[in-house]
Amino acid sequence: MRYLGIVLMTAMLTTGAAAATGSDDAAYRKEIETWQAKRVERLKSPNGWLSLVGLEWLKEGMNTIGSAKDNAIVIAKAPPHLGNIVLDRGKATFSLDPRATEAKIDGEKKPGAELADDSQEKPTTVSFGTVNFYLIKRDDKFGLRIKDSAADTRVHFAGIDRFDIDPSWRVEAKWEAYDPPHQIEEANILGQIDKVTVPGAATFEHAGRTYKVEPMLENPGDTELFLVFADRTSGKETYGAARFLYAAMPKDGKLILDFNKAYNPPCAFTPFATCPLPTQQNRLDMRVTAGEKKYRGGHD
Repeated sequence: MRYLGIVLMTAMLTTGAAAATGSDDAAYRKEIETWQAKRVERLKSPNGWLSLVGLEWLKEGMNTIGSAKDNAIVIAKAPPHLGNIVLDRGKATFSLDPRATEAKIDGEKKPGAELADDSQEKPTTVSFGTVNFYLIKRDDKFGLRIKDSAADTRVHFAGIDRFDIDPSWRVEAKWEAYDPPHQIEEANILGQIDKVTVPGAATFEHAGRTYKVEPMLENPGDTELFLVFADRTSGKETYGAARFLYAAMPKDGKLILDFNKAYNPPCAFTPFATCPLPTQQNRLDMRVTAGEKKYRGGHD
């Protein structure tokens, strides 16, 4: 009887552990599915990356804008002569043509404004009809990022393909803080080089091998680290240039990297984005079979 009781108790404990594990897996799957749904919602929003239709670089001095072909920057859906931007040693000032009566600056009727670029929390937005643009700064270059809520890329969005959710790709990495943080150079798809802050390195194991990545800090005071990485699936199952991943700040010497949340950069959906490329350290000699796959409606 004592032996039978031990067997029954063992069976009960095993069943309970299995139920707990199943419950944990279901909760984790729900978490990832919720994250995926919000990701698509942001992507499909009227001002999301799918609405990006143009990127025009400004020259020093006068830059005229409008749909007429005599403009320096031609935007198909703009009034014939929307206005002009004067770029003067890093300062961009927009003046609206009085005939462009439907255009607004930050949602208001204004004759013009100095343009805050995308390094600010709220860049100045010029809008007309379904189209808007704002100033971006990349290294020493300034350009207009143009979006259209009626863009074909948004209207005909093909959805996101993904690998199956796999809890084993939520890895706990050992965090090694750099003191002081490293300043490294990172290229983007335009061939420009940016200086980025790398506060440390994350080392993790998968399938018996050890890997190391260096996430960056995008802005001072951020509560997340940003990882741009490539792996052996890049250019095959996944987007060729890179994928992105955010991670909460390290705690107790550990950093959680959940590759089920790895996602395509804007460049996977539009040729008008300026995406960073992974450093050599973040090019992984492994197949990361988690997260988003190559966008079937995009380019490589």
